[in-house]
Amino acid sequence: MKKTVKYTATRPMTERTQAEIKALSELPDNAIDYSDIPPLSDEFWQSAALNPFYKPTKTSTTVRVDSDVLAWLKSQGKGYQTRINAILREAMLHEIKH
Repeated sequence: MKKTVKYTATRPMTERTQAEIKALSELPDNAIDYSDIPPLSDEFWQSAALNPFYKPTKTSTTVRVDSDVLAWLKSQGKGYQTRINAILREAMLHEIKH
C-alpha cells in the first residue's frame, strides 16, 4: 500500500515575496542575466542521465488490439499493460532519435 505524503508551507508568503515573484514572472527572457551560469556543452548532454524520480502521468484509454497480440502479451504473465506501454515508449523514443 502506497502512503501519500503531503507537504504544506509553514507560513504563507508575504506580500513582498508575492510581489517579487510576480515581477520576475513578468520579466522578458532577454532581460534575464545568465552570466553566473556556465554554458552546457555537447559533452555534458552526452553524459546526462534521466531523472530517476521522474514518473510520467498515466491516461486511461481504450485501444483495440488484435486478439493474438493481446494473448501473447498476457501469456507472459502479469503486467501486460505495462509491457504495452514499454513497447510503445521504445518505439516513440526510437522515432524521436531518428
